[in-house]
Amino acid sequence: MTMSKSNTMIAGAALLLALTVPATSGAQSADASKQPVQYGADGGEYTPNGFALRGRAELTQGGNRLRADAITGVTANSDLSRVEAVGNVYFVTPDQSMRGDRAVYTLGNGEVVVTGDVILTQGKNVLTGNRLVYNVRTETARMEGGTGRVQGVFYPQGN
Repeated sequence: MTMSKSNTMIAGAALLLALTVPATSGAQSADASKQPVQYGADGGEYTPNGFALRGRAELTQGGNRLRADAITGVTANSDLSRVEAVGNVYFVTPDQSMRGDRAVYTLGNGEVVVTGDVILTQGKNVLTGNRLVYNVRTETARMEGGTGRVQGVFYPQGN
């Protein structure tokens, strides 16, 4: 059975809608971007302008977790303002998981930008692309294809 062009477009729109509608879990009801940031790694260093974590580097904030080969944090006025992660990057929330080659988390606006062979999963739903912008406050996601296409699989509720 083949899907008509309009059915394919509706399915694609439903997938994007499902991945951009905020989740309603109680775990994310508190703004995670305002919670303390905890960290760990095999090694690291602190400088007056931030920190660098290497080897199984991980940050957690509320129910969100960022893991990568290396994570660098930038501070402004003694507050953490920006986090950059490189190598085997995973950003996990209670409802979604994002994977890519690099991520930049700007705490001021709550945005995480994941780039390089990005995979976003929410339950069984999967969306792939080249660049993902995820907001930890609104729990919305926007995927871009870059030079390729955005592709995905959406499973309607009950399937």
